[in-house]
Amino acid sequence: MGGSSNTTTTTSGGGGGGGGGKDKDKGKDSPAAFTEGERVLAYHGPLLYEAKVQKTENREDEWRYFVHYLVFFSFCHEILSSTFCRDGIRSKCIPQWLWDEWVPSDRLLKYTEENIRKQQELTKNQAVDKTIKTGRAAQNNPKGSNDAKTNKEDTKGVVKGKKRKNQLGNEEKERRSSESLLMSQFPLTLKKQLVDDWEFVTQLGKLVKLPRSPTVDDILKKYLEHRIKKDNKISDSYAEITRGLRCYFDKALPAMLLYKKEQKQYKEEIKGDVSPSSVYGAEHLLRLFVKLPELLASVNMEEDALNKLHQKLLDILKFLQKNQVAFFLSAYDGDSKGADAVKGK
Repeated sequence: MGGSSNTTTTTSGGGGGGGGGKDKDKGKDSPAAFTEGERVLAYHGPLLYEAKVQKTENREDEWRYFVHYLVFFSFCHEILSSTFCRDGIRSKCIPQWLWDEWVPSDRLLKYTEENIRKQQELTKNQAVDKTIKTGRAAQNNPKGSNDAKTNKEDTKGVVKGKKRKNQLGNEEKERRSSESLLMSQFPLTLKKQLVDDWEFVTQLGKLVKLPRSPTVDDILKKYLEHRIKKDNKISDSYAEITRGLRCYFDKALPAMLLYKKEQKQYKEEIKGDVSPSSVYGAEHLLRLFVKLPELLASVNMEEDALNKLHQKLLDILKFLQKNQVAFFLSAYDGDSKGADAVKGK
């Protein structure tokens, strides 16, 4: 986890409000402070994140815990009532940890109301600190009247500008690499499905008849059942990703997944507490996968985490491809009552 334990051991201190505690969790005969399957709060850097204890082990007379971070769903849940940004989704909605790690007891806290408040307080304090640092950095340093000093500062500014330009160039390369990783392995038959989808709506003025069957909800449930049957167990990571995809889909659909000709239909079908994932189907879910690489590239994720996420997304795409005949329509509704007169997207 990028050496996070050094930071977090100091930060967590005595494991306040129900943590395991170093002394309490040491010794061969001492019981484990946390149990397998227990929901906890885990320190990662200066913040606390929701996690789940998957394994416990006594190593050298000290209990250690194999935890799985539940950040993927937590971040999605956080934006359910948020306003979308220009691109229709906030970067904080993307998972930043998708792997598991062994941690000592002083990295964990019991999942209690008191510790949840502590988690919220730490998050709030970090946001304030960032704002203060940003404000300080934005202040202009007063320049002296000495011409040589002024020229020196100007030269430094040019060098910094070049460094920043190089940094932006590297970030752009990483973004493109991230996007191409998923898109390069996008199944060809699903690419053709996207082309047909575009032609039906924008060129022929035909729409997907709603509600669809199976819906996005149905498809994601079928995928989880498929994984359980294949792995012979329930995988927390896959369950979180399907919940996350449902969250993305419900919020992203009206903001970035509809053609102009589909806007009226959306307003007619989605009213009250009805979620898009319970009405739309595979055709619109596939559009989300085209947008995901772009969204993931905007987040500072380590390469290992990004690759793991891409592999899971590709697995879902392969599941869609395997069930393409059952999940996708071969032709759209000829009665385009929801289409407007605008051509194109």
